[in-house]
Amino acid sequence: MLKKLLLIGFGMLSGLVLAGFIFVIYESGAELPAIETHHIEAAETLSGLHFSDSHRDSMLAGVRSNRETYQRIRAMEIGNEVWPAVQFNPHPANYKPRITGNSFNWEPPLQPPLPENMEELAFFSVADLSSLIRSGTITSTQLTELYLKRLREYNPKLQLVITLTDELAMKQAARADSLLNAGIWLGPLHGIPFGSKDLLALDGYPTTWGATPYKNQYLSETATVLKKLEEAGAVHLAKLSLGALAWGDVWFDGVTKTPWNTDIGASGSSAGSGAAVAGGLAAFALGTETLGSIVSPATRNGVTGLRPTYGRVSRYGAMALSWSMDKIGPMTRTAEDAALVLQAIYGPDGLDPSVAHHPFYYEPLADLSGLRIGYHKTAFSMMYPYQSFDESMLEIFRDSGAELVPIELPEMPFNAMDVILSVEAAAAFDELTRSGQDSLLVRQMIQAWPNVFRTARFVPAVEYIQANRARTLLIEQMHEAIKDTDIYITPSFVGGNLLITNLTGHPSISLPNGFDSSDMPVSFTINGHLYDEGLLLAVADYYQRKTNFHRQIPPQMLQ
Repeated sequence: MLKKLLLIGFGMLSGLVLAGFIFVIYESGAELPAIETHHIEAAETLSGLHFSDSHRDSMLAGVRSNRETYQRIRAMEIGNEVWPAVQFNPHPANYKPRITGNSFNWEPPLQPPLPENMEELAFFSVADLSSLIRSGTITSTQLTELYLKRLREYNPKLQLVITLTDELAMKQAARADSLLNAGIWLGPLHGIPFGSKDLLALDGYPTTWGATPYKNQYLSETATVLKKLEEAGAVHLAKLSLGALAWGDVWFDGVTKTPWNTDIGASGSSAGSGAAVAGGLAAFALGTETLGSIVSPATRNGVTGLRPTYGRVSRYGAMALSWSMDKIGPMTRTAEDAALVLQAIYGPDGLDPSVAHHPFYYEPLADLSGLRIGYHKTAFSMMYPYQSFDESMLEIFRDSGAELVPIELPEMPFNAMDVILSVEAAAAFDELTRSGQDSLLVRQMIQAWPNVFRTARFVPAVEYIQANRARTLLIEQMHEAIKDTDIYITPSFVGGNLLITNLTGHPSISLPNGFDSSDMPVSFTINGHLYDEGLLLAVADYYQRKTNFHRQIPPQMLQ
């Protein structure tokens, strides 16, 4: 007799309506319906194929056998942390790195004066705060107390904190002060308070992934990036919100708001990270990106968001969404700050198989003479909102001493390749789908993870491999398109660059370059060659020294 398990779940739609969902889940070891030739014929329609009756008869035994293997693998315990044996490599053929030696030429800025309103310290750059702490003008404990106070005060409106790690923060701050009193300075992040996106494991604290099914999940490990930041002397304030399972700004306890307008979501999925930095609730934060999850909230919140090269920063201890597309990067007030954070977190740890040793070279630039800066001609020629801001930005680069050269990005069906993300995400959350607990996620619309996971079950493995082969061609064409430039500039959301570079693994940095008629920030994106974050950071730093968009403070966040 066929055994079935009925699960009834409820999800919140649009924050107003409760909708019920009924799932039929076959228990492990249950007798499954027999596969017949008409099932194969129906499946052909899903794949756009056609076989003859004799072909279907010949396939039947193999298809039945395949399903048995699925069941055997499903009986195994394969956690989200387990990598697939097949690894993605973003290198084009005959790849030669542009950067061959480490160098981090950073000089601390002149110590800024203390503001009359000490709340303003919350909006100082990491570099400035570092100077104040190192000189003893302020202590890490004082700064940490300030940020914790602000987190408690503003979180009810912004809904960006999942777990406040205040005891840990005060302990780490006290250690930072003690070391400094003993004459030991760990570097520019010594005593600097920060927040992390709550898909990074922190031993002793819940790691919720922003999703109801994992609300009480504790992982007995700490993500490599958090370990590295602790070694650099940074102070962990809070685990910050993300859209559930890294999509959007909707999580199990609400919608994270942007400090610029608390009626508007902070975008995502690194929603809490972007909002915390913008609101002066952390000196910097860690975000992650698979397809826009740093660039989009950096834009919405008016902060600087660095998405490093794929494989630059270890993802050990981070929730896996797409093993071949996930990246971890800093969200900061300035490009200089992003360089300081990347310097602390980059490099292999022996635990993330995608990370190899590539040097990091960073040196601020007084001017951009001699640089060839590409700009995506077709994208900038299109009619799109905020085009005037981008035109003004290009004028700054034309006056910088650099040579601006038009480029065109590959013309391929790269939108079709996002099936790679869908399939990998469905595999990462296979158990969630098969258990029916995907119904517990807040968002239950067509464009939401539960439906994407289910739909991806019907992508043939052959088509997934073909999409990845097309991705190889995209990598090669991308290498050709930008090989004669040092960096290149694009609109943040026009022209396809966001998807292309997330598929190819190229680094980018999103920078604010104005405010629209609603006083909301807008941005543009600087993109670099593989592992050449140092140059794009230096160019971004140059731009920010010529402008002050990144220094603006949301009015309601400073009393």
